Amino acid sequence: ANQAASCTLATFIGSAPASPGRDAGENQQHIVDYSSAAIDTVANDGVGGLAMALRKAGANWVEGPDRFFDREIELEALAERARDGTHTLLTAQRRMGKTSLVRELLRRLAAEGTIETVFVDLEDAADAADAIAAIGAEAKSVEGAWRRIGSLFANALQGVGERVEELAIVDARVKLRAGIDAGNWRRKGDGVFSVLAESDRQVVLAIDELPILVDRLLKGGGERAVPEGKRAADAFLSWLRKNGQAHRGRVVMILSGSIGLEPILRRAGLSAQANIYSPFDLQPWDEATASACIGELAKTYGLDVSPDVRRDMCRRLRCQVPHHVQFFFDHLHEYLRRVGRSAASLEDVERVYTGEMLSVRGQVDLEHYETRLRMVLGTQDYRIALELLTEAAIGDGKLCDDIVDRYREGLAGPEGVPSVSPSTVEDVLCLLEHDGYLERQEGGYRFVSGLLEDWWLARHGRHFVSIARRA
Repeated sequence: ANQAASCTLATFIGSAPASPGRDAGENQQHIVDYSSAAIDTVANDGVGGLAMALRKAGANWVEGPDRFFDREIELEALAERARDGTHTLLTAQRRMGKTSLVRELLRRLAAEGTIETVFVDLEDAADAADAIAAIGAEAKSVEGAWRRIGSLFANALQGVGERVEELAIVDARVKLRAGIDAGNWRRKGDGVFSVLAESDRQVVLAIDELPILVDRLLKGGGERAVPEGKRAADAFLSWLRKNGQAHRGRVVMILSGSIGLEPILRRAGLSAQANIYSPFDLQPWDEATASACIGELAKTYGLDVSPDVRRDMCRRLRCQVPHHVQFFFDHLHEYLRRVGRSAASLEDVERVYTGEMLSVRGQVDLEHYETRLRMVLGTQDYRIALELLTEAAIGDGKLCDDIVDRYREGLAGPEGVPSVSPSTVEDVLCLLEHDGYLERQEGGYRFVSGLLEDWWLARHGRHFVSIARRA
């Protein structure tokens, strides 16, 4: 339930709205129906509807009808792309449910019985050899593939004998990795792709957290990209691109990650390596879908969450990021459990939002936003992102162009010499915009998410002095 769902027009009177603003008055151009009937319309607006009660998610990704909420439009579009042989780069801001969407897509495609599916997570991969070992090990799920892959890695699998089919994925990954080195990784990887392409059925290969691996390759273990790292990343991406072209139609790739691939490639001058992947932008829930999700969860857990309460929850979030919707419901549910009530009030929403979600505990839950930024940008550039986001937070969510211009002029170092170039500020803004922290508006930028804005202000705003007020 903490993953994304699709828009349905049946719950709107008038045209579909943009994300709701902070002021209720801003929402008067559209009316969202928060009735029980509207909840049922959205909750059952899928292939066969919901087979069981919607339950809270207990992991970073979800799948299945009791956890995954709707997204039928997106699933249909991605399935069509897969059948057409279109390689896809799935893009979205953080916590939008990319991994869950892909896993649910693979589950449904596999259930059809005409397509083989492989899901690979590269978050822990350190180099190209690790990635190839992971792809090869996960290919065990493809009928007949593992025996052929075993023959490619006969030396590494010596001693396994007839037990080769019984190897667990993690053990298979270790065994295959032992047979890959700097001199043969391309050949071994080509062999794995060829095995997949030779399957009797089309293979959909979903590669998650590819951007993390590319970023790791670029930096070579440090905080900033280095020439040898760029060569390593270029070589790996070229290899992946070549196989995508060579086996188009037989092996279809879907790339995703918790950080954006495009800004990383742009900073490294490697954008051309992604030109075989068609972007697919996963949008936030609309307000009606977020409300329907809250309503379904409330029914499952025996809570009374009225239309006014759901409306207020959505207003505070502003951008209906699926994980944030789940996050809000989790806190509200736990609060009501503690006080021994089942009916939620507007006062409960205020207390939970300001007293818990923006508290130290809530800050811990949202720290991943900072962690990912620091990982991608490194210490120096992360400092700029931290400053820009905090400027926006203390400015009622808005980052004015004149403030940005001051940063473009350069932050003064210890000797009064500018320590940041204008291009660095542009790179940071590009990443913040691409990954959904900020969005461009007339006269500057603003936070996309109301929750992230309020959380950032609570975490960093108290002692921050704007660059406009510094001596």
